[in-house]
Amino acid sequence: MYIYLKGGKVINQPQNILIENDKIREVSFEDISLSLPEGTKIIDCTGLVILPGIIDVHVHFREPGNEQKANMNSESLAALAGGVTTVFDMPNNTPAITTEDAFFAKLELAKKKMNCNFKLFFGLTNNNIFQALSLNSEYLAGLKLFLGSSTGNMLVDNQDAIEELFKKSDKIIVAHCEDENLIRNNKERYENLSPLPYNIHSLIRDTQVCYNSSRFAVETAKKYGTDFHIAHITTAKEISLLSNDGLGNKKITAEVSPNHLYFCEEDYKTYKNLIKCNPSIKSSANRKALRQALKEGYIDIVATDHAPHLLSEKQREYFSAPSGIPSIQFSLLMMLQIAKEENWDLSLIAEKMSGNPAQRFGIKQRGFIKKDYFADLVIINPAKKTTVSKEKILSLCSWSPLEDKTFDNSVEMTMLNGKIVYTNGEFCTKN
Repeated sequence: MYIYLKGGKVINQPQNILIENDKIREVSFEDISLSLPEGTKIIDCTGLVILPGIIDVHVHFREPGNEQKANMNSESLAALAGGVTTVFDMPNNTPAITTEDAFFAKLELAKKKMNCNFKLFFGLTNNNIFQALSLNSEYLAGLKLFLGSSTGNMLVDNQDAIEELFKKSDKIIVAHCEDENLIRNNKERYENLSPLPYNIHSLIRDTQVCYNSSRFAVETAKKYGTDFHIAHITTAKEISLLSNDGLGNKKITAEVSPNHLYFCEEDYKTYKNLIKCNPSIKSSANRKALRQALKEGYIDIVATDHAPHLLSEKQREYFSAPSGIPSIQFSLLMMLQIAKEENWDLSLIAEKMSGNPAQRFGIKQRGFIKKDYFADLVIINPAKKTTVSKEKILSLCSWSPLEDKTFDNSVEMTMLNGKIVYTNGEFCTKN
């Protein structure tokens, strides 16, 4: 089967793409319509922008164990509707993915239910380091380390175990970095206040909470030459721990969430627990620094930390409400909006959301629009706005803090492995 994408802008240059089965056969500045194989499906992309499919290396699809909030089927469909073609699912499930049996049981489930490309993280505990280091699977994304408590209670706080892990690991370690002792001290300081400050979450999980933990992790990684990646950076102070030498020249990298680039501390007044996530959304000054660090290469990847909870749970009082924001369906639209505000070239979006994730995590033949690469593509209409409404939300939790927000772009089509799976707001194929 052949598909010809004619007349669009591939990232930022007018080019045409010929797809044969699941791969890109040719990317050409010239129109090759007259020499196409017989039966080629021609799609007019005039006025549209073609990007490589988004690779989101940090999602929580909640299955197994919390299917009332989300599941692999619902969330992978939400991903495709947002132009996301590959996801890396985190291990804080019920039961937690901290044994080989649990990992391979989840893998079999994912093979049946995921509608997009995927890999899975293995979760670390104080007692499973040997098992983690011996695990092998083509579907293994890496090892997930919680240095601060979050959903799932997988905190690793044994210093000897952490040292052993960083010393011996031949796999990439991805860490949630927050200082648990500081969190507890801050919570004790504020929990009896009445009323609570509107920004209570950013006071309890403050800049120092993140910096202390990230500094410890970076210093340990440098000590042992560990392949290390910091999840969801949130502070300007943490940026000082990072390098902008270029992705291929460093073993310590970092990601940022669209939510931390889009929202800021003042938004707690409006959204309250709806934007409660770990690490916390912080000040506008931190947001500005994160945007600059992303542009300058100190931060390498944009990943959502997509984390659905029931709306009823988020509407509880602060200390009882869980942390997490569903965002995968609209992450690309958020980033395109930020790019417009910051006057960023679209190549930066393609780099941080597709190319760099593929390179950093060794995903072969994906993340770029190149000959012989898999045809994972998202086609954007920059002339069609998208207003987020409850009816459009595909995540099973059925809510978003972005409801009623209008973005200046829309996702026109998503292609997965050479197949059109989503177009004009409808799904064509469920893989």
